[in-house]
Amino acid sequence: MRIAALDIGGTSIKSGIWTGDLPKEVKEQNTEAKLGGAHVMEQAKRILHSYGSFDAIGISTAGQVDSVNGMIRYANENIPGYTGMKIRDIMEKEFSVPVAVENDVNAAAIGESRFGAGRDMEHFLCITYGTGVGGAVVLNRSIYRGSCFSAGEFGGILIHPEDRRKGEPFSGCYEKYASATALVARGKKLDENLDSGRKIFERIKESKVQEQVDQWIDEIVCGLISLIHIFNPSGIVLGGGVMAQRYILEQVQEKVKNQIMPSFCQLKICQAQLGNQAGLLGAASLAAEALERQQRSVLEKDF
Repeated sequence: MRIAALDIGGTSIKSGIWTGDLPKEVKEQNTEAKLGGAHVMEQAKRILHSYGSFDAIGISTAGQVDSVNGMIRYANENIPGYTGMKIRDIMEKEFSVPVAVENDVNAAAIGESRFGAGRDMEHFLCITYGTGVGGAVVLNRSIYRGSCFSAGEFGGILIHPEDRRKGEPFSGCYEKYASATALVARGKKLDENLDSGRKIFERIKESKVQEQVDQWIDEIVCGLISLIHIFNPSGIVLGGGVMAQRYILEQVQEKVKNQIMPSFCQLKICQAQLGNQAGLLGAASLAAEALERQQRSVLEKDF
């Protein structure tokens, strides 16, 4: 079994070939997202053709994804014209193999569930902190997608109602305060040179810098407390490049434990293990399932 996998983000498209182990022949190319959804699809085709033959395609992508029909239900203007894109139909027509399409955070959660930090957890939440805050809900080792494939929009939790503004759906919401973008905004208020998470943590021993980081961690914890009490998960897997900082994980673990009901304290909070390969692995795993369904269908017809 040879599965081609893509992870389409607003900045880059990661790709690789999966045969049941870690992805091989991994590449990363610019998405050129501003040129629009149709251009992104042509980019994706070119990348896939570069891998020669394969048995199925798994695609992890930004945007709200109708995983049943393999299409984009909604995408913001990071990729203009992406809303409504029928990715599965486009790729099946081009390559004549089964195609599975999933939202990028859901795909990463599937990857972590089967190959990473969530291997031993039946029910967990996967939350990524980057430009925004993305989320996925894993129940009984399967993704809960909601009534219209949009469950897990944790970035939309209202945590500062005093900052709510009419016509701005995410004003006062979690991702405005807990994302890596929010951390960088705090850093730049102190010093314009603190324009990345890496630079901020290089200066974490400075009291004013640490104070801003600690206040940002408090915002992360505020959202987690609500999610823990709502879902009562086995664990929470924290993803995003900024979460590689050990200080964040230790502070989150300590602060959450001190602020949730004691009966919830069996919860495991851990760092994602698969890094930028989580989406590829999740997408590839879904594509393998699609291939197996197709093969079963053929066998059933033969009988």
